[in-house]
Amino acid sequence: MSNLLVKPSKPDANGRIHSVTPASAGWTYVGFEVYRLKAGQNVKQATEDREACLVMLSGKARVASGAKDFGVIGGRSSPFEPDPWSFYVPAKSDWALTAETDCEVALCTAPGTGKLPARVIRPDQVGQETRGKGTNTRHVRNILPETEPAESLLVVEVITPSGHWSSYPPHKHDRDALPNESFLEETYYHRLNPPQGYALQRVYTDDRSLDETLAASDGDVVLVPKGYHPVGAPHGYELYYLNVMAGPKRVWKFYNDPDHEWMLKQV
Repeated sequence: MSNLLVKPSKPDANGRIHSVTPASAGWTYVGFEVYRLKAGQNVKQATEDREACLVMLSGKARVASGAKDFGVIGGRSSPFEPDPWSFYVPAKSDWALTAETDCEVALCTAPGTGKLPARVIRPDQVGQETRGKGTNTRHVRNILPETEPAESLLVVEVITPSGHWSSYPPHKHDRDALPNESFLEETYYHRLNPPQGYALQRVYTDDRSLDETLAASDGDVVLVPKGYHPVGAPHGYELYYLNVMAGPKRVWKFYNDPDHEWMLKQV
């Protein structure tokens, strides 16, 4: 199996089914975990030298950081539903989460110094947009874009309708070459509706030293250390993915594959 495709494990004692670290991914910045919790289950963690963003994929939970209780967040029954709730926690702090209902929670992390306060990110603070046209249309929810406070993290979730393409035309962000392109590592957490479906994702470089086409099942993570990374949702299956990006500069500037950029010029 490709080392870019990470399958979920059975829940550990804390309900964790994914644990992608910089060491396990072979990179520097992005960390990603997923927890599937039963009502009443607790999980907590010190952030140390990394900032964190907890995204409520489904269910409700009470969240706290330090001595402050931030209340109950969440509410949707599936990530395919709108209105995500999230919780930002700075580095050199800690967080605690208690599941009010059965829930699924993503933990996104990246380097930080702790200069920002903890805060809840409410649904009305999440910018929403539709990108593309025709079968390239997809719906974006900007949970933690570069216009909102964070030190390294960029977090976004995307709904790709059945039969549509996303992250397309193929683009990359693997060079620290601003203002034209930024270097950002990236994870994709895939969910399918209905869940027996799959998504197709290709990760490739110009010289094809990396060129892999992956079939991602419901609950899989795809690692994008470099290269172009388009993804498609086969007919009959709606695709959700949660993106986490981070790099040396908190700027998202991408470069389109020149072979496919022509389609952006069509009227």
